[in-house]
Amino acid sequence: MAKSNLMATTSSAAKAGQGASLKPALKPAMWQDYLTMTKPKVVAMLLLTALVGMCLAVPGIPPVQAVVLGLAGIGLQSAAAAAFNHVLDRRFDAKMARTYNRPLAKGRVATHKAVVFATTLMVLGFGLLWQLNALTAWLTLASLVGYAVVYTVWLKHATPQNIVIGGLAGAAPPLLGWTAVTGQLDPHALLLVMLVFTWTPPHFWALAIHRKDDYARAGIPMLPVTHGIGFTKTMVLLYTLMLFAVGLLPWLTGMSGALYLVGSSILNAGFIGYAWKLKFADSDGHAWATFKYSIWHLLGLFVVLLADHWLLAWWH
Repeated sequence: MAKSNLMATTSSAAKAGQGASLKPALKPAMWQDYLTMTKPKVVAMLLLTALVGMCLAVPGIPPVQAVVLGLAGIGLQSAAAAAFNHVLDRRFDAKMARTYNRPLAKGRVATHKAVVFATTLMVLGFGLLWQLNALTAWLTLASLVGYAVVYTVWLKHATPQNIVIGGLAGAAPPLLGWTAVTGQLDPHALLLVMLVFTWTPPHFWALAIHRKDDYARAGIPMLPVTHGIGFTKTMVLLYTLMLFAVGLLPWLTGMSGALYLVGSSILNAGFIGYAWKLKFADSDGHAWATFKYSIWHLLGLFVVLLADHWLLAWWH
């Protein structure tokens, strides 16, 4: 759930790179505002990682009921977390160029209606997951609270390490997918969490560099605001190197095979390349390009994980 994380950034990707329009924006339909509050692009990425967790949890195809109820429940809870984030961040959103047009920041949706909407999604999602097993239901709810309350209300405004600590909530979906199928924790599922957890800081800090003035104006202590852009670039590079090392663990532990090793190494090396240029040969717009690459990087990493798993299953 969100990001700290993945849920805090990906949905704004298209908006952040656009210039101001010369034409007055048309008022969105009510259903569009409510859909926007759920951050559908973020939820889609989270569900992909959850689906991969489901598939890796069993040798063959996971049970249909677990997949359907699990993805629906995780999706609803993720959407609820996003909506709560809109509620709690509405005053700060109004001060930032990439978020000022959000439904609550603009006053198009009343706060109490958004709270009812988010609560309804949360309850429905919890109920669906409870049909599978209590472990997944409670873990998903804990991730929701971690992102929507601990990160949004406290960490985001308390420390420049906000995205590092809060990233754990956004890294949970692969674990949630795994437990939805098996009903139990597994060390391999925690490796998937480690991958997303290590990926989150360089992903988000690239965006924070691109939007440094936005965060400074809103009074949010993101790393580029508190420690400077140069230091943040160094941290992005160091975390991409760490991600390369963490990315080897699924192969080293026997969880994945050669296809994953080659694919993940290429993807991680590409991320290091973007970070290296950001640090030592930066150019206008490269932080934004690094942010966009990071999204495709995570997508590619989990697709390779899934392809490798199915190849090994077929081979055996």
